[in-house]
Amino acid sequence: MATDLIRYDLLVQDALRSVVRKVLSDTARVGLIGEHHFNIAFKTQAAGVVVPAAVKSRFPDEMSIILQHEFWDLVVTQDAFEVNLNFSRKPERLTVPFDAITGFTDPSVPFGFKLEPRQAEEAGHPAPGRAPSSARRPESTPPPAPAKSSPAKAAAERSETKAAAPAEKSLEPPAAAKVVSIDAFRKK
Repeated sequence: MATDLIRYDLLVQDALRSVVRKVLSDTARVGLIGEHHFNIAFKTQAAGVVVPAAVKSRFPDEMSIILQHEFWDLVVTQDAFEVNLNFSRKPERLTVPFDAITGFTDPSVPFGFKLEPRQAEEAGHPAPGRAPSSARRPESTPPPAPAKSSPAKAAAERSETKAAAPAEKSLEPPAAAKVVSIDAFRKK
């Protein structure tokens, strides 16, 4: 059996991360459209992840966030995104590198996929055709539009703590969703 020197598995992972980057960049520019909203799971211990200490102690390995009604100041660069969310009614700033993401869903469609977090040794050796992190520039985005919701909907949302949830609960797509797993591309 031939050795995969091209590393198709890493190319597919990069392509899926670029989907997240594009969707978040568009959201930072124009706000959420329609009923779209996002569940994003990530490794809290991954390099470059910045979350409040109290949140990291609750979710020491992995957590997910929901970008729907109450998020602010979404900023997207080539390598990461930053966003303000409420945790226990206290606004906090999060930074999440795209390499730390383990899952993405948009329950409104439904659409979702799981990712392997990029390992440190992989991060040091970019995939073919991909510029090293130091050579990439942040994407320019105008100030983000505030998230919109009706007062009744916002009040209902505040009563729930939707900002952080264990990844295994919030990443379960509805039964009709198509989930793409990198394992589907690996030889058995």
